[in-house]
Amino acid sequence: MEYVRRPPLPPLPDKTISADEFWEIAQSPEFADYDIELSEGKIVGLPYTNRQHSETMSLLVANLVPFVYGNKLGRVYCCADGFVLERKGNGEDSAPRIDIAYINAATAPDPDYQDLIEGAPDLAVEVMSPSNTVSEINLKIRQLLDAGARAVWIVDPATCSVQVHSAQGIIMLREEETLSGGDILPGFEIKVADIFPS
Repeated sequence: MEYVRRPPLPPLPDKTISADEFWEIAQSPEFADYDIELSEGKIVGLPYTNRQHSETMSLLVANLVPFVYGNKLGRVYCCADGFVLERKGNGEDSAPRIDIAYINAATAPDPDYQDLIEGAPDLAVEVMSPSNTVSEINLKIRQLLDAGARAVWIVDPATCSVQVHSAQGIIMLREEETLSGGDILPGFEIKVADIFPS
């Protein structure tokens, strides 16, 4: 399957910027048609995802949303922007886009909240894309866990596997195994094979 790249970004600042500066830029009309994130003070354009990535996300969301909202556990966000994972003081902040984010009901912002969210969601899900590098994914995992995420699921369509990262370590789950919400989403379970398009 061919991987399609987005058109070049408009001119970017020639210096590192803070999360607040990034958020202002991201909301501007000039960037309305672009998907961007902030990584260590630099604006990064996000390429189009392929259909496998999109369908894998859809299957996960189709299972997560009824469980979370049906049990009034919190909120689920797709392609979530505005989570500030690092504020370094020197302007090299990080506010990456998260494929799927879950925040519990006690701390989830109001739906009309339009500002940055400080820290990570309780659960972050990243679906691997052809453009992802190991170093990029490892950086995002570290940032998420350091910022307070209780778990990060790395979903890899190429291997039909899920890595569960938490403060307790890493668990690798393969197709025949079951992914559990643990104490973040008690009672949530899905067979790993059911996450991926067949």
